[in-house]
Amino acid sequence: MTQTAEILDNLAKPWHVQVRSSAALAGAVEEAAAKDDRQREEDGREKPRRKPGLAGVPASWAGETITLTPWELLHTLGRALAVSRQGTGRGLAEHWGSLKYCQALEGGVTQFMALSREGTDPKRHYRTLQSHELGKGFALAVAERIVRRQFPGHSVSAVDAEVVLQAGWVLTGKHVRRRDWVQLRPDFLLEAWRPGEPSKIVPLVCRGTHQKTAYAHKQLASASAQAEAFHVGPWNTTSALVTSTELLGQGGVVVHVLQAPGTGALQVDPGDPAADADVGLRQENLFPQVLLAPAEGDQDAVYGGGFQVMPDDFAWFRRNVVRTSAAGLAAFTGSGALAARYLTERQGRENFEGFTHAGTGIVQDAEAEIRGARFLGTDHVFRLRGTRVEVFSGMAEDLFACLSKGEVEQYRRAAHAGTALATARRARDRWGGPVSLRDDGSAMAIRALPATGASGRTVRRS
Repeated sequence: MTQTAEILDNLAKPWHVQVRSSAALAGAVEEAAAKDDRQREEDGREKPRRKPGLAGVPASWAGETITLTPWELLHTLGRALAVSRQGTGRGLAEHWGSLKYCQALEGGVTQFMALSREGTDPKRHYRTLQSHELGKGFALAVAERIVRRQFPGHSVSAVDAEVVLQAGWVLTGKHVRRRDWVQLRPDFLLEAWRPGEPSKIVPLVCRGTHQKTAYAHKQLASASAQAEAFHVGPWNTTSALVTSTELLGQGGVVVHVLQAPGTGALQVDPGDPAADADVGLRQENLFPQVLLAPAEGDQDAVYGGGFQVMPDDFAWFRRNVVRTSAAGLAAFTGSGALAARYLTERQGRENFEGFTHAGTGIVQDAEAEIRGARFLGTDHVFRLRGTRVEVFSGMAEDLFACLSKGEVEQYRRAAHAGTALATARRARDRWGGPVSLRDDGSAMAIRALPATGASGRTVRRS
């Protein structure tokens, strides 16, 4: 077996990932937060407002492990990066950034996922990026399972919180009215949804570290301030998840996670035209503040920094979340023009329009048959240990057709029903390499390409 074949084989193997969530963890994080507050007080710095009530996630939701393949993790991360506008790439090219971790993860004799030799030997600046991005991938994998178990029978979508918030609040630039009030925000918003029912929004904060467990406690204490910055409805009634992924944990990767109680339900009447995601989204200019305590008697109302979605804006926010999720799917397929249709100006519509730097653009011009189902998307060819490999990312043809016609609500009904991927999940794999399918209808697959000589003829490798 060649080195490339071994790498691809490893990407398709399922490994366990450790999950830690308990009252003891919550107590350790509370101590870390108290220590940080004391240090801030001594230094004359302002203490952050932290999410109260953080506790261990019920064992029936979190479990002690999750099982997934490295390729499934990279698919999750790639979807998360599709509209993040971070990194050196522009627009659509960013989701390919997950591929740099093709050789970073492996499983050992204990069957637990861990960093490989290559994954543990990056330069210092790269270690920071690695913990940041892999921390997001592992956090999303764990958080999505928790939310599915918290809300049985619901589909779960993850959207970049910054992109969602940009549609309603000015976060950067000279027009920011309270710069200190927009600095903290979650990394993602998880939407638990079922057609015809109110969506539930769960903010998620993701951290990652190469250091020991004590540092993860500090990260969770800091993450609680980010989680506290976002609320649906009255203050402190929105559930939240905070995570810290210990990449060099004892026995392999460890995801530490805590949860705050709440629902975060967007109570919108079924069929409310103001919530219809098929209709274009208007851009708002909301003030970044959270009502902590209403006025009472002689006491004035108490406000703090952050983002609060009040009942009058529930329908608008629901449309915002759904259309931003659709933009992410469109970007993942390489369709920049389609992604731009679902974004507002502040959300980065221009990143998906017009000129793109050479080498960073993606075009939705590929199709693939995976497990008997047809997918539309884009592809990327690069060399892995000297062998040319092809990566395809796309969506089930029927679901992509819904988004291309602007029928987001129909896409949601079809995706929730699960019929688009039913055949692919049962069929035998003939792709020739690792495949990952997600409930949103997206697919990511990789395989080695035949070697070709200078004449273009296929040649054998020894």
